[in-house]
Amino acid sequence: MDHARQHFFRILIISLSCLLSIAFSVDSQVPEVQIVVNPSVESKDLSVAQIRRIFSMRQTTWSNDTKITVYVLSNQHQTHQAFSTKVLGMFPYQLDRIWNKLVYSGLGEEPIKVKSEQEMLERVSQKPGAIGYVMQQVNDNNVKVIKVLEE
Repeated sequence: MDHARQHFFRILIISLSCLLSIAFSVDSQVPEVQIVVNPSVESKDLSVAQIRRIFSMRQTTWSNDTKITVYVLSNQHQTHQAFSTKVLGMFPYQLDRIWNKLVYSGLGEEPIKVKSEQEMLERVSQKPGAIGYVMQQVNDNNVKVIKVLEE
């Protein structure tokens, strides 16, 4: 009986190891969300808390008093969903609620919505102080990729 139990646990451990290695290899192939800013932005990195403040429209200027222009994709866009959950740690509808409260209370404005990652890169590159996000590889010298500092 003990020999059969040991054999069963060996098979179980090997199976779980195989499943975990497959899960990690699939996860590592998923592109990361990258925060992009206009080259006029002096920052090279931002904390998650700073990114939350910026995208919830509570921080409206950079440290040099340049106005922050925030660009986002629609709630249904895969990149926006990944950005909201993985970077901000909230669901897209929660972000929408924050923006709606600001707009309807008259205390702020919502970010500018763009239709594609390509449009995101174009708009961010053209507007000093602009910020956005993409999942595609950025090979554009007209925008700067910001490092996200984990808290």
